[in-house]
Amino acid sequence: MRLIKALALFFSTSASCHLIAQEVQLTDSIDNPLSPIQINAYFAKRPLLTLTSSAQSIGQDLIASQGNQTLLTAINTVPGIRMEERSPGSYRLAMRGSLIRSPFGIRNAKIYVDEFPLTDAGGNTYLNLLDPASVRGLHIIKGPDGSIYGPNSGGVIQLTPNGFDAHLGSSLAIQGGSFGGFQEQLSTALQPTQNYNFAIDQSFSRSDGYRQNSALNKKTIQTTHRWNYSPSGQLKLLALYANLGYRTPGGLTQAQYDEDPTAARPPAGPNPGAMEQRAGIYNKTFFGGLSNTYELSNYFTHVISLFGSLANVKNPFITNFEKRDENNIGLRSYISYHNEDNEQLQLQFQLGVEGQKGDYKIDNFDNEKGIATHTQNKNRLENDQHFYFLRGQTLIAKKLTLEASLGLNYNAIKYEEIFPEATERFRKIDFGTTWMPRFGASYLLTHQIAARTSISKGFSAPTIAEIYPSDNEFNANLKPETGTNYEIGLRAESWNRRLIIDAAYYYFRMDDAIIRQIRESGKEYFLNAGKVDQQGIEASILTYLIAPRKQQFIQSLSLGSNMTYNHYRFAQYKVGQDDFSGNKLTATPDWIWVNHVSLTFDKNFGINIMHNFTSSIPLNDANTVYADKYHLLQAKINWTTPLVKGCNLQLFAGVDNLLNEKYSLGNDINAFGGRYFNAAPSRNYYIGFKLMH
Repeated sequence: MRLIKALALFFSTSASCHLIAQEVQLTDSIDNPLSPIQINAYFAKRPLLTLTSSAQSIGQDLIASQGNQTLLTAINTVPGIRMEERSPGSYRLAMRGSLIRSPFGIRNAKIYVDEFPLTDAGGNTYLNLLDPASVRGLHIIKGPDGSIYGPNSGGVIQLTPNGFDAHLGSSLAIQGGSFGGFQEQLSTALQPTQNYNFAIDQSFSRSDGYRQNSALNKKTIQTTHRWNYSPSGQLKLLALYANLGYRTPGGLTQAQYDEDPTAARPPAGPNPGAMEQRAGIYNKTFFGGLSNTYELSNYFTHVISLFGSLANVKNPFITNFEKRDENNIGLRSYISYHNEDNEQLQLQFQLGVEGQKGDYKIDNFDNEKGIATHTQNKNRLENDQHFYFLRGQTLIAKKLTLEASLGLNYNAIKYEEIFPEATERFRKIDFGTTWMPRFGASYLLTHQIAARTSISKGFSAPTIAEIYPSDNEFNANLKPETGTNYEIGLRAESWNRRLIIDAAYYYFRMDDAIIRQIRESGKEYFLNAGKVDQQGIEASILTYLIAPRKQQFIQSLSLGSNMTYNHYRFAQYKVGQDDFSGNKLTATPDWIWVNHVSLTFDKNFGINIMHNFTSSIPLNDANTVYADKYHLLQAKINWTTPLVKGCNLQLFAGVDNLLNEKYSLGNDINAFGGRYFNAAPSRNYYIGFKLMH
């Protein structure tokens, strides 16, 4: 029935394909990927070559180059970023840093959907709520940039949703695969009038999972609207609802992992197993935003955005059943000045503010085989986070870009115990105000080569989940992560853009790094680890061995290679009598090497191949346990053919983990009882089709 309804909606919205969208001439036009890369960064779309920071753009083609269920493969092509999946729907993301403080979720990066922060007031980001098909692209800035984006120690990601650009049309994709995998994605983008366009994206995903107790069920609907209500004014609206549920199988010991990697965490001592307790995450979230952009004059523009979210999260765990109601509301507003009249001296300035208020009701109960029973405790927390920013940039003689920005950030958390012993009033953890400066420069050595450098301060306050973790004890002594990042880089491209090279070196000394620890009961807590030295080298190369052409059997052949080297070490770190100073930073591999090949033939036949090498990963602070290195190989083929006027059919099939490697992904860090390992799926397949017009 779900498939029938989706097909009916697809054809009812299109009526006749050629009535809505322009006809797609597959044999006569190929998009030109050799045009200069533009990236949404620092309040404008800018050429990537002249940017003062390490950055990268990911388009929809790369997002869809492998399976359609996750952004993981595309994001992992970016050097310096590592995304993991413990089980279907359970993601972790590290930007220029380890996953050591993120047992799940995203905690030390700032993520926006267009102008709207998806990262909430408490510092957490539910990236798994988004459907990849609803994302037109990602713009990634690496390294701390709190001066204009607020608290982060790893970087910033801006996602571009469908509907805010001029891309019109509709599509319906159906995919099925191994381990009970199924996905349906429906998207339509229309322009009823000259000044108004909108998009609606709907998806349904399910999976039984590779391991026991790792099933996924996800439903999303997203809509975006853009209205140019005057020659100077534009309104944007974004609304997203997601209903996500996934089971969490839990970590295995080395012996359990070797014997049966598909098993869920078994009972141990007084604690039952993951299957018995029906461990999982169930998240129902509404996220929305309204943004107004108005050109006050030829030089001044004002942007104001209102946004918020309502989330209901249930988390049956081994030792408890947590229920959370999370409410967030925020505002971002700035005035921007641009003067490009003088080609020899171009100026721009921005002055603005962003703030969020979060209210979190957190109740814990006994977990009786997936049912919440006796109350353990009830608490309420409030988070207040806001910052002010000022930025200036000048382009001199079309060669030298100078950039300076300064942010003033404020963070505070209030908490109140309601049960078992009610407190009379909120208690407050005040992180105070923090200055976050950034300086950057980029110089065009030639028309195709640019050198860059930057200095920036990183700041990441403890999240709600770290101040009040699963051990249900408030940690008022936890300090924010801070540090200064120093960076140099070089970008180069050939005159015809068939070869693009980007490389960077950085050094980030982090103070008071937040580290996850596990108690004997399996509950987590967090502490500050002192100082961490993070040095890294990132390099990427993209070359078109065969430039895109229509009139030949092989129409294009591109090869990309991305390398990350992480020299991350504890500089000063002691826990009791244990001194881990000089050890490798937990959860961070030394080397990651990703290669991707895209090959397009005549008759609209294409092949995409992705290879990921990840070196061994230390799983505890003592560096006595490691996850093995692995080579992950993925491949996808597709063929597109016209059906009727303006409508096209794409058939595709793919394989993940082609080499059938046995590897652990999303490892549990500093796990008590040696339960470190979360086995990733063995070789698996998928097949599907996509209707487009």
